Amino acid sequence: MLTARQRLQALPPLPALLTLPVLLALLTLCLALPAASPAQASATGVASRNPVVLVHGYNADPGVWGALRADLRAAGYADAELFSFGYDTHRSVNEVLAGRLGAYVDQVRRETGAAEVDVVSHSFGSLVSRWYVKFGGGAAAVDHWISLAGPNRGTSTAWACALWDQACRDMTPGSYVVKNLNSGDETPGAVKYATFWSHCDEIVNPDDSVPLTGATNTPVGCLEHNDLLGDDGTSAGVRAFLGS
Repeated sequence: MLTARQRLQALPPLPALLTLPVLLALLTLCLALPAASPAQASATGVASRNPVVLVHGYNADPGVWGALRADLRAAGYADAELFSFGYDTHRSVNEVLAGRLGAYVDQVRRETGAAEVDVVSHSFGSLVSRWYVKFGGGAAAVDHWISLAGPNRGTSTAWACALWDQACRDMTPGSYVVKNLNSGDETPGAVKYATFWSHCDEIVNPDDSVPLTGATNTPVGCLEHNDLLGDDGTSAGVRAFLGS
């Protein structure tokens, strides 16, 4: 019978036990363990980010959001987090469009499981989304609201088509829509509001129709009305506000 000493001497040396396959397996395990924490943090970050609903302006369509969508994707948003509301821009803000936007937001929330969305609107879309937030129950479903060149206090250029177009009438200074949106609290609820405006806007007149009391109002310099959709500085400001 072997003694305990002889049994120990019969074992292979320690380095022989750590063969190359064993070493590789151990190395893989060690590398995988610390990687789990950042992955979990990333997953948590995605889950806490709101889906974004983009609302285009008058005589436009969801295609105008190409540049901003690309910037948001580059910032980490997935296509499944970006939604564009398309609608007939010649309809009434309060009687038709705000309600349809509300139904669309509810659909987005069901699809994504999100409690709230962020809304980015351009031009006439600002009135549609503001009416939804202020009068259509949107204050409970919208976290961030952004207006790019929105005629929030009306624009005199809308008189050019007001005779035959309801949406143009809604955009005129002193219209039913404009008066009601700006009566009382212009930025109600716990929603975070922001506007971006240009002093060279050829569509929104006067220029100071865009800023709202209680919002973060950012001048973007001398840009034409539609240039805010593709301007790098404006896009950076939008992304920063969404992350606030």
